[in-house]
Amino acid sequence: MSLLYEVDRYLRRTGMPVTKFGRLAVNDPRLVGDMRRGRQLGARNEARVRSAMRDERS
Repeated sequence: MSLLYEVDRYLRRTGMPVTKFGRLAVNDPRLVGDMRRGRQLGARNEARVRSAMRDERS
């Protein structure tokens, strides 16, 4: 499953705005929009995004 797909599922489930998620995850409110336009994340930012989703579930 792609990271973008996981992020989109997470956002739908939580109702969190895309800009808020980007700011919380990597301090970039454009993160999700940029990912939807093809932005590829490095390993560090990918880990931060996954951590943000995991931390919110706990």
